[in-house]
Amino acid sequence: MSGPDSAPEPAHVEEVGPTEVSDPLVRQELKRAAVWYGMALLILGVIFLAQPLLLIFAGIVLASMLDGGTRLLGRVLKIGRGWRLAIVTLAAVGFVAWAFYFAGSTLVGQAEVLRAAVTAQLNRVLAWGNQLGIVQGGAGVGQLGGQLMGTLGRLGSAVSSAIGVVSSVVMILVIGIFFATEPRLYRRGVAWMLPMRRREGFYDTLSAMGFTLRRLMAGRLVGMAVEGVGTWILLWAGGVPMATLLGILTGLLAFIPNIGAIVSGVLIVLAGFSVSTHAGLWAIAVYFIVQSVDGYLIVPYVARRTVDLAPALVLGAQLLFGALFGLMGLMLADPIVAMIKVALEERSKGETGKRAARAP
Repeated sequence: MSGPDSAPEPAHVEEVGPTEVSDPLVRQELKRAAVWYGMALLILGVIFLAQPLLLIFAGIVLASMLDGGTRLLGRVLKIGRGWRLAIVTLAAVGFVAWAFYFAGSTLVGQAEVLRAAVTAQLNRVLAWGNQLGIVQGGAGVGQLGGQLMGTLGRLGSAVSSAIGVVSSVVMILVIGIFFATEPRLYRRGVAWMLPMRRREGFYDTLSAMGFTLRRLMAGRLVGMAVEGVGTWILLWAGGVPMATLLGILTGLLAFIPNIGAIVSGVLIVLAGFSVSTHAGLWAIAVYFIVQSVDGYLIVPYVARRTVDLAPALVLGAQLLFGALFGLMGLMLADPIVAMIKVALEERSKGETGKRAARAP
């Protein structure tokens, strides 16, 4: 009850509660929490979706190669882009099919001979290491191969079986053809999800990435052709057996910089010494000649025309991606690093341009 002498109650002032989003402090904390949760979800997504993401990126790499061939063909044939893309795609698929048919029909016996020769040479090297005490326990090629495979990490479900390999190749081919056929459609689709103020920078970065990727893959193909054909001719001239098979393997392994050259070099040298010391020394000379031409002529030229990547950075990325994502990560480590560098360079240019525009 309120009497005449009772004082009026003061007006109650409502304070902002902890769930009030309009509070600037709460909104700032929510933004920070969203960033951390978003980063955690992104990391988990990359871990669990690594193989599909790598397949998509491999399709983008293939699309850049098809697009580069289409642009190059356009300098000779003045026809529609669709026809040029069809010619390039059919030529690439036909070459790959011919290579597999040729290898499967005529080189099966040579592959078995190569395997036997390499096994015999490795057993000889391991026996020599046992005598010197370098290798303990009388390790053989089978045991050593199992240990090496154990250190390479998991290969992933996409390349764990023959069916997985075929399905992965088909998916990469389909994705690459789709991207190469309608590149503007997918570019606009991704840009639509970005704010308007970010789209111009996104288009510039994407254009720089496409240019770099096309040049990088063109240089990779030229290097593969030079290494494969050069190895085949020089080994055939020196009388080293299985020159055709070694040339094909060298060309294919050249797609993986650094590590591919080491593997092909070991195969060439072991095949040469399986015949005679003279053939083995010639195989060593062939390896150094081919790698010198590729390393001192082709690679520097491609690096100047695309993006200059430090060899140690590329090798470290290959080891890291190979251990995390298997063979697919090993093959795509080089273009992934190149794309990251291009994106960082374009972002730096954009920030520099903004600071210059704000300057008086």
